Amino acid sequence: MGTTFSLHVIRGPEDGRLRFETVAEACWKDLRDIERRFSPLAENSDIRRLARGELSLARADRRLREVEGLCRQAKEQTDGRFDAWYDGWFNPAGVIRGWAVDWVTERRLVPLLKELGASAIGLNAGGDMRLLTAPTSSWRWHIGITDPGAARDTDRRLVATLDVKDGAIATSGAAEHDHHPVDPKTGRSAASVASATVLADRLTDADLWATTAAVAGFDDLSWVQQAGVRAGLLVAPDGQVRQWANGVELAD
Repeated sequence: MGTTFSLHVIRGPEDGRLRFETVAEACWKDLRDIERRFSPLAENSDIRRLARGELSLARADRRLREVEGLCRQAKEQTDGRFDAWYDGWFNPAGVIRGWAVDWVTERRLVPLLKELGASAIGLNAGGDMRLLTAPTSSWRWHIGITDPGAARDTDRRLVATLDVKDGAIATSGAAEHDHHPVDPKTGRSAASVASATVLADRLTDADLWATTAAVAGFDDLSWVQQAGVRAGLLVAPDGQVRQWANGVELAD
């Protein structure tokens, strides 16, 4: 999916190491299968076959049908700021990474908190993360949001930090992905946001609304209340910052 995935397990018992390794391998197998089906670059992927008419949605893998329905809902929720059909064919690249992390997390990783006594588990996809902590654990994930203007500097100055027990965080923008998201309505690059970071319950939502935030632009937070995400932060190219929590913008 064009990025590096990493799995983090906090304070698991040593006698469970073999089981942890088995689950980790199952995660990588699931992610490889999702990439095989959803890759826009592989000619034999399900979505490319769907675009060529070689595969019908009705006969496709149920996960493809699920993601297609999710994308239709997302297009309506974001008022067209997210559009998986923007290129003239169904390409869910804007949400598939977050959806894949959630799918693997809920299928493979949630049981580890109960069965093997792990204190916390996190799945990281290129800096976008789904994080879990056992109810009885005092562990907190300390997440730093990097100044996009210094994203390639050695020091990596932080513009904000978050302590997360359970949740997901995603960042969109040129500073993260070396290109500006495209506004589907205009076809132009959305360049007024250097980075948009969103905290939500699931990475699918955090990923979707981080992209939406970048496309909407630095001056437009009209979508925040309907998004239903926990919090977020925008950084403009000149370093200005806007933050919100629970649908309300926070004063400086």
